[in-house]
Amino acid sequence: MVRAAALLAALAAPPAAAQDTCRLALQLGLDVSASVDQAEYRIQVEGLASALIDPTVIEAFLNGPGPVALSIFEWSGRFQQDIVVDWMMIETEADLLAVAETLNGAVRGTQDFPTALGYALGYASTRFREAPVCLFQTLDISGDGQNNDGFPPAAAYEHFDFDGITVNGLAIGGASREIEQYYLEQVIHGPGAFVEYAVNHQTFAETMRRKLERELRSMILGDAIGPARSLPPLTES
Repeated sequence: MVRAAALLAALAAPPAAAQDTCRLALQLGLDVSASVDQAEYRIQVEGLASALIDPTVIEAFLNGPGPVALSIFEWSGRFQQDIVVDWMMIETEADLLAVAETLNGAVRGTQDFPTALGYALGYASTRFREAPVCLFQTLDISGDGQNNDGFPPAAAYEHFDFDGITVNGLAIGGASREIEQYYLEQVIHGPGAFVEYAVNHQTFAETMRRKLERELRSMILGDAIGPARSLPPLTES
């Protein structure tokens, strides 16, 4: 496995070389389905931007053993996934400021599509193939609704390669905490996976800050699920 080989190489490397080894490929998926209005969309992208340049998050990005690779995408319907920030190595505070600037200027790619969470997970799995080689891979998926289009999260985990990938969730609530329980039972995946709960979109920024700090400071070793089976298509036939 790529992750295992990278880990062994890092452990065997001299201290200076180990500091250059990417420690985490972190992919963030933002829900832009029909349940998210334009005001809530701005809260999400600007909230993520502010979380990324919070001093505690900057410190967690930059003071670990090696840099972090970061990518951000929006998701909604089966075939609606748009890259906001392609894979880039975060090595300085200026890198995080550049990502925040991109987010603050982001234009919503799609709207009025349903919540195809299984497809978003499958898409993210394929995107990790394009990531730099890192010791760990984490997908951070946020959303305010349950899957209502296409195959469910369980099917994504059955048919896509999630070997060595941890999936954490940020569940955005409303009238009840039902969405948090759904993410706990159906969405998160892998050793040490967790859910952070935002009471509503207005608390998204603080919840994202808390979750990023938790992810960046956690280095969890463990086996993931076995080999994936055949991949369902992500394009219309």
